[in-house]
Amino acid sequence: MGDATGRGRDAEVLVFDADDTLWENNVLFERVIDDFLGWLDHPTLDRAEIRAILDDIERANTIVHGYGSKAFLRNLGECLERLRERPTTDAERREIEGLAEALVEHRVELMPGVAETLDALAGRHRLLLLTKGDRDEQQRKLDASGLLRHFQAAHIVREKNVETYRWLIGEHRFDPAAAWMIGNSPKSDILPARAAGMSAVFIPNENTWVLEDDDLDPTDTGVLRLAAFPDLLRHF
Repeated sequence: MGDATGRGRDAEVLVFDADDTLWENNVLFERVIDDFLGWLDHPTLDRAEIRAILDDIERANTIVHGYGSKAFLRNLGECLERLRERPTTDAERREIEGLAEALVEHRVELMPGVAETLDALAGRHRLLLLTKGDRDEQQRKLDASGLLRHFQAAHIVREKNVETYRWLIGEHRFDPAAAWMIGNSPKSDILPARAAGMSAVFIPNENTWVLEDDDLDPTDTGVLRLAAFPDLLRHF
């Protein structure tokens, strides 16, 4: 395995996250939440208090309903019901759906330098993609991105935990000591990959979902921290 500079063997396995690593994602949800909070105009709770309630609902519901725009709409509806202490009306459901239309219709916006960086990396490393969420929704984004040609395989999974990474290692028969997980989420990308024996590249995104945050050990030499996606070319 290479050290935390990323410089090691000539060819390594690089596993990429998708949402908020290859393209913008959570910022779109944040815009909808902002519109939702403005529409609610609650008489006693401020926006931060309502957001805390929504975060609690999402934290509980991801276990059962997973991720993606459909689950998100369900969470907004449940938040409204909790705040107004009654079931949502048809008109309110239509209003929420209207707020979230951009999630379905929005074109994929690649992060700066992603396409060019993957072009270069694919010529000297084995690239895999691992993303979680609603299968149809994630596949639509993958197809729209134009990036699939860079990857030997792309996997859409329900959750990214240590068991998922161990499965990936077995599925593709690679040495975890010669593999790197690259992503923006401490919870889903960095910590479980490290627990499975892989190294990791952490590329923070200021719009990362709050539920994907977690503490990283600053002394962990198996985690390489980069400021932007194209910086990968200086290390791999």
